[in-house]
Amino acid sequence: MSTTATTYGARDHARAQAGTVVDTMPSIPASTWPSTPPGVAPEALTWAETVAGGGYTHKVLARGTRLRLTDVDGDACAHLLLFNADQPWERLNVADTVKVQWNAYLGESVALLSDQARVLATIVADSSGRHDALCGTSTVDENTARHGSGSPEGPSPAGLALFTLAAAKNGLEPRDLPPSLSLFQGVRVQPEGGLEFTGSAGAGKAVDLRIEIPAIVLVANVAHPVDPRPDYTVTKLEVLAWRDRPSTPDSPEWTHSPEARRAFENTADYLTARGIA
Repeated sequence: MSTTATTYGARDHARAQAGTVVDTMPSIPASTWPSTPPGVAPEALTWAETVAGGGYTHKVLARGTRLRLTDVDGDACAHLLLFNADQPWERLNVADTVKVQWNAYLGESVALLSDQARVLATIVADSSGRHDALCGTSTVDENTARHGSGSPEGPSPAGLALFTLAAAKNGLEPRDLPPSLSLFQGVRVQPEGGLEFTGSAGAGKAVDLRIEIPAIVLVANVAHPVDPRPDYTVTKLEVLAWRDRPSTPDSPEWTHSPEARRAFENTADYLTARGIA
């Protein structure tokens, strides 16, 4: 039996963990993931990970990547931020995503817009329909008041605290973090102006995004800030990404609305000038 009381013992103990598989962890390389989406070859996978409730993850993805987030057990809540990987001062603008497209509710064919009126990603498939572009994520103070802790290492991590860690690993600072959107836990605006938490659509629901510009993706899987349940409730999230094709003027997303078309034209102009498209 090894002991960690010495340097050699600690080294041997650490090396003995090689090959250990746990329920929530990344698969490296992604091609070793045990199952792939239909029609996707294992070698096409570029990201494969299960994120624990209260956990976070991040990745830089190429243009044309298809990113699938799956609510495995029915209570995941994927808070999402996107940044232009080449110019990270360009970032997701949730307010513009909502107001420019005249739609407060996320769903299939909705473009996720940057503060430069370009499309960072597009929702190309959605079996959940329970999302939120209004409330943002949780803060340390909020979670401390509700659950007794909001620190990343505590039992009820706040989304903003986890985003701060993920951002730092990509050269970003707290001031770079804009409001996020949330997937798999819904909120609706009531006629009198109040918010109704509609919760999850159930286990196994998924959202597919197409990355339209090389992007830094940050995900915090934490309880929704207006979830009325007294306990901190969030379950694991599956993240898969694979090489695919960017959208084109023939794609339905381009013609979903006049506003989307203009945003895609802005994106195409930017990519062409930089030699990416």
